[in-house]
Amino acid sequence: MLGELIYEGKGKTTGNRILGLDEDGGPTPEVSMSGEGPIKGTIQITDMWTYWTVTGQRGQGRGIIMSKDGSNEVVTAVSQGIGKMSESGNMRYVGANFYSTISTGKLAFLNNLVGIFESVIDNNSGNYTVKVWEWK
Repeated sequence: MLGELIYEGKGKTTGNRILGLDEDGGPTPEVSMSGEGPIKGTIQITDMWTYWTVTGQRGQGRGIIMSKDGSNEVVTAVSQGIGKMSESGNMRYVGANFYSTISTGKLAFLNNLVGIFESVIDNNSGNYTVKVWEWK
């Protein structure tokens, strides 16, 4: 069941590269992203992600989340999602993030949490928005 909204962030694509060719001879793109925003409305974080295409518009990625309050809390995540072009010409991705941390502070609640996300990337600017809801 979809739970409460736990994260609403904004960011920018910071890099692109081609990893190689897939089994059909097409390119396997990789994109790096960096963003920030509040988790649970009050905990300010920064996050960095790298995603790569698995097949077609299905991708997977890895990310790191860090608190901005100087407490050095760190959360890692793996992600799976599917994207498609919206009517406006931007890419819309939906999927799931799987979080892990040894943190005992403010970000400890993310350990073993599954988040359902929606992200929209502006193809012209590389800017993106993302929302993540807890999956209960």
